[in-house]
Amino acid sequence: MLEIVQSLYYGLPAPVRNLAASLYGYRLKSERYSDGTEDLVAQALEREQWSAVRWQSWREERLAEMLHRASRKVPYYREQWRIRRLKGDRSPEDILENWPILEKAAVRENAESFLDEELNRHSLLEEFTSGSTGSPLRLWFTRQSQREWYALSEARWRNWYGVTQDHRWAILGGRMVAKFTQTKPPFWVWNAPMRQLYMSSYHLSPRFLPWYLDELRTRGIDYLYGYSSSLAALAHAAVERGVKHPMIVAISNAEPLYEHQRAVIRDAFVCPVRETYGLSEKLAAASECEHGSLHLWPEAGFLEVDENRNLIGTGLLNTAMPLIRYRTGDLARFHTSTTPCACGRNLPRIHSIEGRADDILITADGRQVGRLDPLFKGDLPIREAQIVQESLTSVTLRLVPGPGYLPMHGERLAGLIRERMGDLVVHIERVARLERGPNGKLRGVVNRLGKGTVSSADA
Repeated sequence: MLEIVQSLYYGLPAPVRNLAASLYGYRLKSERYSDGTEDLVAQALEREQWSAVRWQSWREERLAEMLHRASRKVPYYREQWRIRRLKGDRSPEDILENWPILEKAAVRENAESFLDEELNRHSLLEEFTSGSTGSPLRLWFTRQSQREWYALSEARWRNWYGVTQDHRWAILGGRMVAKFTQTKPPFWVWNAPMRQLYMSSYHLSPRFLPWYLDELRTRGIDYLYGYSSSLAALAHAAVERGVKHPMIVAISNAEPLYEHQRAVIRDAFVCPVRETYGLSEKLAAASECEHGSLHLWPEAGFLEVDENRNLIGTGLLNTAMPLIRYRTGDLARFHTSTTPCACGRNLPRIHSIEGRADDILITADGRQVGRLDPLFKGDLPIREAQIVQESLTSVTLRLVPGPGYLPMHGERLAGLIRERMGDLVVHIERVARLERGPNGKLRGVVNRLGKGTVSSADA
């Protein structure tokens, strides 16, 4: 069904695509914002000055409520605690350390069992996401938690970076807003209610980039938001043309931001470049302040880092689908300095988020394609997936089948890869398990061409 809708969308004239994007934008805006957003933003900014003691008290109260309700009202957790009690375990469930680590596989395979049974499922917002490992996940949120999350976004990046919803902005993201085979603009759509120019990250070919730059100027774009690699590709094109495109700020997300990327983006767009981090599960997020510190959002979740640097999170916002001690799939290092940040905000800092960099794939005509994880969004019977590029004309799709997997599911993914990379051979390889790297991290995309690769060694 989605493929049919997508095909119909591609056949629409550009103005009608813009209308479709705007209608979708109205829906997103109504889900994310309300008359109470301004107050929520003000409260978030006020909390930035709280003392550590006040933060601890506030977070512990929310955590206790989440644990109490999850152990009694969420079928998955209630059953887990029932089994433990039958085995003689009398550990109190109101202590976080007594809860086992929750793996993505459990959430993926039993998604509905994580829902609070007292809530009407039809009143919840449903989202699909792959996460950083290419493993499809199905998530539900209350409208209130969604609005609290986006109020934090308003406070911790728009407000911090001097922009508002009235500014025009461009995003370079993973949605297929233009068919891969399209060779003439527009490679973007205009979302009027959100004042957003959504630009395809799949068309960043050297011959297409000048059109991107011209559209930024024509639309009067004030700031940029997108994948680090996509922003850097756009910036390199501007530098090579010898032109400057002044912006208020460029905000990177979804990928690590390397210093060489920051430098070229700053040079091309004559503005500060700020790194952000967030999870679709909405239990962890961070944003970079003007002094270069990556500050966590304490309201989002309670975070732990184990001996192997695995980032483990317990959500504090979403009561509809509590995730307790959830292994995020990311690796992290907390900031160890006790010296307050020069920005004056009393928010915890994280030293780095590691292991999120997928390789960049290269198309036959020289485009760089990154963050192919949107392919795996959806309710597909696939446990994990990985794309390996062997040559400019072929890739291998390695996947771990889940219950109900059929060959057509693999062929569907192969078709989606071709939509983004052109006419190439896609070898489908079913495996029992995908290999992890030395750090225990699964790379969703692997480039074996010897070029175009982004790795931690580039940092």
